[in-house]
Amino acid sequence: MVTILADWKDAAEALGAPGKLTEDGTVFRVTFPRADLDVSSYGVTGVTVASYAAFARYPDGRTMLMGDVVATEPELQHVTDAMQAHALEQTAIHKHLLAHRPHLWWTHLHGLSADTVALARAMRAALDATSTPAPRDDAGETAVDLDTAAIDAALGARGRSENGYRFSFARRETVTDHHYVVPPAMGVTTAITFQPVGGGRAAVSGDFVMTAGEVQNVIVALRKGGVSVVELHNHALRDEPRLFYLHFWAVGDAVRLAHTLQRAKAATNLEAGT
Repeated sequence: MVTILADWKDAAEALGAPGKLTEDGTVFRVTFPRADLDVSSYGVTGVTVASYAAFARYPDGRTMLMGDVVATEPELQHVTDAMQAHALEQTAIHKHLLAHRPHLWWTHLHGLSADTVALARAMRAALDATSTPAPRDDAGETAVDLDTAAIDAALGARGRSENGYRFSFARRETVTDHHYVVPPAMGVTTAITFQPVGGGRAAVSGDFVMTAGEVQNVIVALRKGGVSVVELHNHALRDEPRLFYLHFWAVGDAVRLAHTLQRAKAATNLEAGT
């Protein structure tokens, strides 16, 4: 079902953030950067981390919510209590980074209801259990001190400049959860971010979305290129096909790392990126 941005007005008000609608009108998504935190990992400072909420409506009148909340260690149990109190399913709790400060956890969530605003309020309650600030207005793309043309060529897609240089690649298969089709913008993508660190080098991070048969080939490709594997886990409880996510981290020549990531990407069944 295709919707327009005005259809999400009440949900946006409950979330306290305007959000964006995908071009095809299928997903309303709001991102909540942890701008209150100065995150560092292996000497790289200013690492961007963010919570998100993604909503999709279905012809039977139900709305699905998927997303995650970034929580510091002291916040994590409060986030868990808020989600449970508002009948949101916690579908994963894990880290996305190796050695980092402060200690952070990502807790993924799922909700399905005919009451979209109730889902938005539940997400808001989970966020309110943290010190996450209100999102700032998006100023659009900004220049990135990297050879983005060479990175694009290596990955076979054009990235976007948004808190670094980012790519998103969807699976070719139709993915379902609770028997509902899950659009890629709900978070079912391979995500790659290049954060410039100077001299043509970048800190690269993100995660690969994979079926079970692809996991080992992706790990081998990443390690051959010197990319560290961080976490291997699921993000959902009832997805079909069953999907696994592999988070990664490396600091080095950005173009060389892009070629390594392309070899790993080629081991999975992905569409062209955005």
